[in-house]
Amino acid sequence: MTQPPADPLRVLVVGHTAELGGAELALVRLCAALDEGLDVRVVLLADGPLVDRLAGVGIPVTVLPADPDLVTASRGSVVGVSWRQVRRLRATVRAVAALREAIRTTRPDVVHTTTLKAHVLGLAAARLSGVPVVWQLHDRIAPDYLPVPVVGALRRLARRGPQAVLANSMATATTLPGVRDLTVAYPGFAPEQALAEPPQHPPGPAVVGLVGRLSPTKGQLELVRAAPDVLARHPDTLFRCIGAPAFGAEDYARVVDAEAGRLGVADRVELAGFVADPAAALDALTVCVHASPVPEPFGQVVVEAMVRGVPVVATDAGGVAEILRDGDGQLGRLVPPGDPEALAAAIVAVLDDVPAARAVARRAHTSALERFDVATTALTVSAVWRRTAGRRRVPART
Repeated sequence: MTQPPADPLRVLVVGHTAELGGAELALVRLCAALDEGLDVRVVLLADGPLVDRLAGVGIPVTVLPADPDLVTASRGSVVGVSWRQVRRLRATVRAVAALREAIRTTRPDVVHTTTLKAHVLGLAAARLSGVPVVWQLHDRIAPDYLPVPVVGALRRLARRGPQAVLANSMATATTLPGVRDLTVAYPGFAPEQALAEPPQHPPGPAVVGLVGRLSPTKGQLELVRAAPDVLARHPDTLFRCIGAPAFGAEDYARVVDAEAGRLGVADRVELAGFVADPAAALDALTVCVHASPVPEPFGQVVVEAMVRGVPVVATDAGGVAEILRDGDGQLGRLVPPGDPEALAAAIVAVLDDVPAARAVARRAHTSALERFDVATTALTVSAVWRRTAGRRRVPART
């Protein structure tokens, strides 16, 4: 007699934004790679392009619209007392109540949160509902990345609130001292993002590109300031900043553009904006630059460049250092963060000997394929979900 299929593990993922940032794109890739023994649903506190991306990989999404001021508040603006803070407190209470109702309706075995705001709101709602919580951290909880009061509060919550924490790198994990159940799960690349074999150097003038939203944390300004020294050695080089401003960074885009004009390199710097096909944009680069002036938690674009066989110059801090080092040494050129002169020197070194840089990129390609595929990520994350759910299972939804 054939036994009925086992009741799938039910997971409710909570995120606060539907914009397509790194954490959100990583979530789409993760959901597409999960096995059939999981019933995953997503709740978001705003509508946006992430809804369609998740629907495209078969994930049901519910939007519970929260106060836009709560959704878009910056990391620094949550500190202090003001009438706006009072309004956000009211919006927070309403959001927690809405999430609690979503938990009551969907009856998950585990609540999985994906952003800093979702960690706080989802934890409160899940604790009120008696459901275990897994945090998936895409942010370093450190004073060079977040306001000091926020760091202290999140570290205390991480130790006492969620039953398990997933960190996107060892660099992120080390910012959470005292967390008992902590697992590193690198954001994996999807199969369609990788090339089986690295390509030849693209023809034409050298193109130095930075792929990522226009933001002070991504380093477009540092790349523009490195441009004059690179152009002094390789005057035909083009610089391309690929990505649109997001999360209120429009002023920063104007600063970057003005700096290019001030330095006399505006005709060699292109602010390309959003591109629908990041892989094609990477393939057109001679070198991919990661120039974040503060240590980044991971650096997904570095992996994306590696699996396309593109040479990388990146800042030697945070999760990027883990990506570009393996047992065989460095897989790209690493420079101190916030140092345009060092960044320029590393770019020049690549352009001086592109064949040598491509040879390193081939080793990086092999390493990335082995270490960062999304199938491994999915296995790691689902194992944490199952361990967290343990014996606490509720009857299936009807």
